[in-house]
Amino acid sequence: MAMHNLFKNLLTTGILLAMPLASSLWAKAPSDSLAQTAPPALKLKIDKIVASRPFQMTYIGVPLVVGSLIVKSEDDHFRQLRNDHLPAFSRHFDNYLQYLPAAVMLGMKVGGVEGRSSWGRMITSDAFSAAIMATVVGTLKATTNVTRPDGSNNRSFPSGHTATAFMTATMLSKEYGHISPWVSVGAYSVATATGLMRMANNKHWLSDVLAGAGFGILSTELGYYLADLIFKEKGINRFAFAEDFSQPYNPSFVGLNLGLNVMPGSYRLNDGSHLEFSSGSSAGIEGAYFFSPHIGVGGHFSASSTAVVWNGSAQDESLGTLAVHAGAYFSYPIVPRLLLGSKALAGYVHSTQLTLDNSNIYGKRNVMGAETGISLTFRARTNLGIKLHADYNIMASPLESHSHAAFHCLTVGGSSNITF
Repeated sequence: MAMHNLFKNLLTTGILLAMPLASSLWAKAPSDSLAQTAPPALKLKIDKIVASRPFQMTYIGVPLVVGSLIVKSEDDHFRQLRNDHLPAFSRHFDNYLQYLPAAVMLGMKVGGVEGRSSWGRMITSDAFSAAIMATVVGTLKATTNVTRPDGSNNRSFPSGHTATAFMTATMLSKEYGHISPWVSVGAYSVATATGLMRMANNKHWLSDVLAGAGFGILSTELGYYLADLIFKEKGINRFAFAEDFSQPYNPSFVGLNLGLNVMPGSYRLNDGSHLEFSSGSSAGIEGAYFFSPHIGVGGHFSASSTAVVWNGSAQDESLGTLAVHAGAYFSYPIVPRLLLGSKALAGYVHSTQLTLDNSNIYGKRNVMGAETGISLTFRARTNLGIKLHADYNIMASPLESHSHAAFHCLTVGGSSNITF
């Protein structure tokens, strides 16, 4: 059942950071599309769909909202990840970080940087967006009655901070994303950090953050659409934007990833009891520098939390690990914008203390580990890649009674990568 839940949530986990960061970036992508090698009729059909206004308004926000409902059953896993590694985290930067993209947008406007809209058109677009977002989020908070992880109240769904952050990030991207792709990358990175901090502060579930991101983007898209209907061609600047994916490139990257994992196997302890592991969650930072289009070196830092089953009963305790791996990365372009990847890494794994029935199963230990996996990366822009991955990890057993054995872990998930 745990394996079934992992694969059911594979696409949704990839959405968490990959799709929000791409929300305005792919919308500006040229019409070469994924199907560069497809028949002309099919290519034209794909280009027409991608270029349509309804598609560009909804192709990110709607999957995020739907994804939040799908991963609702996994909320406890990601909360346990927070509890294992950041139990005392309490920082309130997210109260201000949510407004940073809007502050940058206004600063650039005041400074005379030419953007998409005139002052009047921009203010109208943003006012519509804020009103729609506040109405939707406020109504859902009042009607869904979802209790926050910290139990402080029942207004958890969706995350208002995250909705505001992704709304302001979309505003900044729409107004000034033409200057550089890094404007949009920076805006959505700030919005993503806001959502992650809401979870780290124990104020929101993962599903709250996903839904907040989706509603924030959708509200802005609708707000700008309404303003466009009113202003038509008055007070708007249109900027040509094109990128060339036809030339060979070295796919160096750095990004944040999330995943769901399982650790198969059963272990008989010295006292005759049985220890097993159920499903869990992981988060990490991964990057690699490629010397050529196919070979590079890099590393992966990850934190994970996996549920424990002892003598057939699920436990409140969980196995927490911190891992650092480094080694070789490989990439093969299926088409210029779609890359097949793999890796061969080695490193160390630090396990947290696990205590069951007042007995210390094993203490904190550092053991050797290795990691491999396969991935599929779509280059939404020259500076942004969306990746789905399946990783396999093996580490030396931290159990004294099974020192000759090994622990295995399969993780599936996704990430958004800054490429360079």
